[in-house]
Amino acid sequence: MRVLLINTSERIGGAAVSCKRLMEALQANDIKAKMLVRDKQTDEIAVVPLPHSWKLLWHFLWERIRIWQTNGFHRQNLFKVDIANAGSDVTNLPEFQQADIIHLHWINQGMLSLKSIRKILDSGKPVVWTMHDMWPCTGICHHARDCEGFLHECGKCPYLLKPSKHDLSYKIYKKKKTYLGNRHISYVACSQWMEGQARKSALLQGQHIESIPNPINTSLYRPVNKQEARQRCGLPQDLKLILFGSVKITDKRKGVLYFIDSCKLLAQQHPELKDQIGIVVLGNSSDYLTNQLPFQVFPQEFVMDDHKIADLYNSVDLYATPSLEENLPNTIMEAMACGVPCVGFQVGGIPEMIDHLHNGYVAEYKSTEDFTNGIYWLLQAPDYKRMSAEAVRKVQTHYAPQVVARRYIQVYNKLLGTYE
Repeated sequence: MRVLLINTSERIGGAAVSCKRLMEALQANDIKAKMLVRDKQTDEIAVVPLPHSWKLLWHFLWERIRIWQTNGFHRQNLFKVDIANAGSDVTNLPEFQQADIIHLHWINQGMLSLKSIRKILDSGKPVVWTMHDMWPCTGICHHARDCEGFLHECGKCPYLLKPSKHDLSYKIYKKKKTYLGNRHISYVACSQWMEGQARKSALLQGQHIESIPNPINTSLYRPVNKQEARQRCGLPQDLKLILFGSVKITDKRKGVLYFIDSCKLLAQQHPELKDQIGIVVLGNSSDYLTNQLPFQVFPQEFVMDDHKIADLYNSVDLYATPSLEENLPNTIMEAMACGVPCVGFQVGGIPEMIDHLHNGYVAEYKSTEDFTNGIYWLLQAPDYKRMSAEAVRKVQTHYAPQVVARRYIQVYNKLLGTYE
């Protein structure tokens, strides 16, 4: 069986990381899987870039220009929506023609247009589409937040400066309905929460939708000696370390302001912890938090070396993720695989990953007080070792490569009419 996975990037972003991990998991299960990307970052032979052309940049720019123009030439929310008005035709590529299954992932920002997706469907090849966010079931947004427009036809989009009944979200919703509606696509949501959202969308009525989580390499992300990991990372041995991370630390969607407030509240409520806790900050602009927190900060620039990232997880005692928008975050999966309990808000797929008071703490959404309680409770928990072991067990049971690959292979076999 030959499977072609399509994603905009090879390594940048959670969807890219998940897509590549799935490719490797499929390969380990004797599936001939390749990944087609616009942005290739490694020398991996199984990852194929689109043919180099000025059109690739133009597709990206033309989409942004149209959004910018429609939104009154304001940059607000410019990268929080996509309209897929420009993209590459991949159906003539040999990798596409040789594939038995076409597996779409995150294909935005000029990778594929609605027309090129329709052309993929017209080829007659079975199509699977993994939903790393809500874009496949909304008009233009990746996260609908409290908006329920996608339940019917979108319009009055909160991401637009001048929303109206027949605004850009309405127009793209109608185009999606025309190009993709009543066409057979097997949708896979990365979380049960996302599956529930997809099932409510009028765009996906009548389509097959199921939930399969992303995989993680449990041979790489696993518990190792904490003291040795700290030594390799240049981190102190005598502090309880909390990790906060994001590709860009200043991204408000990742909850940096809630994290700052929680740390301040923690120091206020428990002043004795000021000299006992250190904060490891992983991501671009990590220095931003150096003077914002009441604890000693150890900034770490964003890295793509999985071994270094695994060492950082193994160095800390707790991973804090006050993210406001999530599907099934790789970061929580990575931390838990290394035996690190996590605290996160009750949003998206996070409550599916963290079993409250069992392997971590799920805090009330946008509650600084409860998030602070979660940090303190985990750091002081007398059964920390048990929670750590339960975190590892959860990952091995639900997210191990062989577990996820087996479920996807079942999807592929059904589409091809073959069964094991």
